[in-house]
Amino acid sequence: MEIEQTALPGIGLKHEFTTHTGRRIGIVSHRSGRRDLIIYDRDDPDRACESVQLTDEEADALVELLGAPRIVQRLNALHREVEGLVSVQIPVTPSSPYEGRTLGDARIRTRTGASVVAVVRGDQVHASPTPDFGFRAGDVVVVVGDAENTAAVADILADG
Repeated sequence: MEIEQTALPGIGLKHEFTTHTGRRIGIVSHRSGRRDLIIYDRDDPDRACESVQLTDEEADALVELLGAPRIVQRLNALHREVEGLVSVQIPVTPSSPYEGRTLGDARIRTRTGASVVAVVRGDQVHASPTPDFGFRAGDVVVVVGDAENTAAVADILADG
């Protein structure tokens, strides 16, 4: 799928793509942080027939709704394609030395070679967490790697 990016001077950036059914969809990311979801007219791809202004919370919710199932699909596809690749879900317990600390503090990739691809907190999926993401008791850390390095991540989160 091709995503077109257009600079909008004084406004921000516009990203657009065409769905497999021929519908044109865009997102305008304003310099102020506001985002607009744009649905273009089927007969006139230059005319917006619907524009929905999204708050940060609404944009995050939309990303979660659309992104979480895709992460699972991609992981399942990788498992089928790459022999030896596993994904595991590791809970962060209240006694974990990383409860209340950040992903960067744990240095998981550096220490094990495994990758943290998501953290599930309640009913929210935090895909591709950044090093400043803070772990909380009850989080479930989704890790991808081989059996040995994913086991090492479980040891780190349990023992430090």
